[in-house]
Amino acid sequence: MPVDHADIPPHGENPTPAPEESSLRIRRQGPVPLPQRAHPDDAGLDLASAEEVVIPPGGRALVDTGLAVALPAGTVGLVCPRSGLAARHGITVLNGPGIVDAGYRGPVKVALHNTDLSESFALHVGDRIAQLVVVPFLAPRLDEVEDLDETVRAGAGFGSSGGFGAGRASTAADETTEG
Repeated sequence: MPVDHADIPPHGENPTPAPEESSLRIRRQGPVPLPQRAHPDDAGLDLASAEEVVIPPGGRALVDTGLAVALPAGTVGLVCPRSGLAARHGITVLNGPGIVDAGYRGPVKVALHNTDLSESFALHVGDRIAQLVVVPFLAPRLDEVEDLDETVRAGAGFGSSGGFGAGRASTAADETTEG
């Protein structure tokens, strides 16, 4: 099969460079580790505590990571819980996921909640407390309208997919939204 060489520049010319990879610029305050992925293909960058904190049973704490970030334009940082902390200790991100906007340059802090009602949970500097997942987002133009287009789902909301059991999914007619 013949090879098409139309995309190869003439001798002596440089090829068009590949688009620059997005970078996440990070400023550290203090002895906290830089965020890192546990595995090369992981979406989440581990965030660590920059302070000693004890979260009481059922309590919450706003924990500083000692970091400020400059996210690439057109992205948002989602601060997500770490599954091991949640499963083993009941520690989760209270407003999970938390949002870090691309234009924000202040300290990245994580609102943690201790769901254990009997045990306190101690955090130390350097303990991994959450994950930062950077994703693209859309910022659509807002158009106020009188009516929305019809869909099969319509207004069926909470519980309309049938929940966790093996039963049938409910329909909008099954739901009561008022008293």
